[in-house]
Amino acid sequence: MSKKIVPLKITDAAKRNLRIMFIAKHALGDGSPHPEDGNHAVYHHETRSILEDLGLNLTLANSFDVLFDKPDVDFVFPLLNRAGFFNSEMLGPLLCTRHGIPFLGASPILRGLADDKHLAKRACVDAGVPTAPWAIYRRGAPVDEAKCPRAERYVIKPNASSASWGVHDAADWSGVRAAIEDIHEDRHDAIVEPFLTGSDVEVPVITIGDPVILPMLIFRQADPDHLRTYAEKRDLVDRSQKYSLDPFVQPEMSATIEEYTRKLWGEYRPFDYGRFEFRVNETTGEVTFLELNLNCNLWSQKVYGRAAALAGLTQSELIETILAESLRRQGLMD
Repeated sequence: MSKKIVPLKITDAAKRNLRIMFIAKHALGDGSPHPEDGNHAVYHHETRSILEDLGLNLTLANSFDVLFDKPDVDFVFPLLNRAGFFNSEMLGPLLCTRHGIPFLGASPILRGLADDKHLAKRACVDAGVPTAPWAIYRRGAPVDEAKCPRAERYVIKPNASSASWGVHDAADWSGVRAAIEDIHEDRHDAIVEPFLTGSDVEVPVITIGDPVILPMLIFRQADPDHLRTYAEKRDLVDRSQKYSLDPFVQPEMSATIEEYTRKLWGEYRPFDYGRFEFRVNETTGEVTFLELNLNCNLWSQKVYGRAAALAGLTQSELIETILAESLRRQGLMD
């Protein structure tokens, strides 16, 4: 992590010759916060502005409809992940694969593996990295209490959610079952695991030939027992007194987290960029894998932008480096 990161550049020939599509829910927006998506709308506008400033031959889209028939483009930069239906984050990469169009990020099957928290935790166990015990309750399958790990407090959430959308907590099986049923009514699978006291350490990884770990950050909670919500993560409510995003500067724990991250990322290569998340208890030193987010939030005000700044990169250099490496990896740029 201490090695200086030299940002990559997109060649003038690639800028001139490649037709690149940027597809995101708010790609056509004006940068104002959205009443439901909150700061995601700001993030999409920021990324679009950076791509335009790079001088790319850019096409903008905000719907998968443009990919049903083969578009006249050479590469797709997809940020349209959550489209309102189950497993929608795989659709963009699948449609690109169907047309033979290269795209930024991991393949559809790897996107699915990472996004399915149950399968990601299985891969974690296989890699020898500690994670909390859990139970998966697929929609339409039996809701069996015997599968549920024993705990004083539980976290129940959609198995493929992001930004803590749909998260619940409960203290007994009755509450767990009610939360599972609520998630199933929303047409999602549910995953249940014990609540872990502590804060989340975020490990942003980009690829420059090989994966590179950017400086780690911690969502340090004022109350280690607070359950962070979707509204807080999307800045739809004031959360300034609940947690802060800070550099993580615990050398021993950082070394452990880096070791775990390196064990995990081999399952998902090539992925261009992804954020690995661990729950840490700074009192006990315990480190536990939570989840992995490929094609995650790159916004300058969140983990990636803050980590890039700590590594000496501007937000524009971060975006250009990730894009340039993917173009190079897929034979579109020398």
